[in-house]
Amino acid sequence: MYDIAIIGGGISGFATALRLQNKGFKTIVFESHGQLGGCAGFFSEKGFSFDVGATTLVDFSKGGIGGDFFEELNFSLPEGEYIDYVLWLPDRKVTLYRDAIKWNKERLEKIGTTKNHIEFWNLIDKTTEVFWRAARKNIRLPIKNLNDIIYAFRVIGAKNIYLLKYQNYTMLDILKKFKLENDKALKGLLSVLIEDTVNSTIDKAPFINASLGCSIRGAGLMRATGGMKGFWNYLSKIYLSKDGVIKKAHKVLSLSKDRSVWTINTSKGSFYAKKIVSSLPIDLTYNIAPIHIKKILNKYMFHNKEATGGAIVIFLGVPESNLENEILTHHQILLNYDSPLGNGNNMFISISSKDDTLSAPLGYRSVMISTHCDINEWKNLSEHQYQLKKEEIGKRLLGYAKRVYPNLVDNGIIYKIGSPLTYQKFTNRVNGSVGGFKQTLENSNFNSIPQNIGEKDLWIVGDNTWPGLGTVAGLIGSKIVSKHILETF
Repeated sequence: MYDIAIIGGGISGFATALRLQNKGFKTIVFESHGQLGGCAGFFSEKGFSFDVGATTLVDFSKGGIGGDFFEELNFSLPEGEYIDYVLWLPDRKVTLYRDAIKWNKERLEKIGTTKNHIEFWNLIDKTTEVFWRAARKNIRLPIKNLNDIIYAFRVIGAKNIYLLKYQNYTMLDILKKFKLENDKALKGLLSVLIEDTVNSTIDKAPFINASLGCSIRGAGLMRATGGMKGFWNYLSKIYLSKDGVIKKAHKVLSLSKDRSVWTINTSKGSFYAKKIVSSLPIDLTYNIAPIHIKKILNKYMFHNKEATGGAIVIFLGVPESNLENEILTHHQILLNYDSPLGNGNNMFISISSKDDTLSAPLGYRSVMISTHCDINEWKNLSEHQYQLKKEEIGKRLLGYAKRVYPNLVDNGIIYKIGSPLTYQKFTNRVNGSVGGFKQTLENSNFNSIPQNIGEKDLWIVGDNTWPGLGTVAGLIGSKIVSKHILETF
């Protein structure tokens, strides 16, 4: 009998297990695949390691959310490289610096120095300062009771309560407020950052969430040594050193409860626990839940059924001499201001560091090129149609990437393409949906899915719940759930 069973070995679930195991509870993690990671996973081939999904860690620095997490565990931060990166807009290049002073200067020089531009960025800066602090202090949303209200006001601060009036604004609303809605360069910059961080569009993304997403570079963007493979090796060693139990290749088929004991039926037998944390997406949690919990989850499923998206990723193993024309290892490309994002118009290039032999053999680099796409475009294809579509998108993305690296694919060892169907197979997510729901006013913050859905001894965590998607959001959610559980024992 375990104290807590965690379903899903991604960042949200595994961080929850680590926190609880560190507090002396007996925990077990079930992962349906042969390795941990989920949407921040990896695969290895011919001495190369490639990140699948997330490639960087946010706020993993001393005093940040990631830093506090490892301090809580009494372990040092994982080794890695903090990065700046270049955004290639159609008519200019903008470097997104970690350093606030450099970034403030860059955005004014490259985007605009009018009074409206300055006031816009001032509001962004103030909003992110207040709500990053609130997130780091574990604000709970959606508000469930009086204690949550009191705590929210405390961490936001009385002098900053006025910012809550922007709760029902989109980023586009704020641009219109400052008469900047026709500034193509500014809209382009914001759009690609918003799509990458809150999986949404400039006209639908909540202003507060979008501001936080646009500021994550200043919160410290790190690529762990060895990429996600190095990161997960490090995390799992910590958990196992604390006597945690990991059951890989154990797909959870159903959950049931008899009095105070949960039964977890898996593909390799049944296990028992006093409490359950599901870090699976809502629809997968629904599939394994008892009937009475399905009824609770129904409204969240219906509310968000159209708020999903997919991704295309190219994985390359190439000689590092192919990459010598650029110093920085991370780049983002927006090709056309007037075209929809996705399918190459907004693509991210992530490259392993020089001499990172956990990611690639000496003298070589791992390269990951990703772009968002519409899941529906990849449904109901014949095998022939599917292969042709993969071949076409691969050629297109590599052609776009040559804007940054003209000799990118010369003498390459590995060339693979991942589609939503690949992602579905890798993560079990329905139709290969990547990350969390596209954040909108209707499903975020005060309207977000709570970790505590009202079922005793069961919680949900992950990128479908508050505060949303990404490694840093996963850590915030794990902290909230862990605190809930500690209060019930």
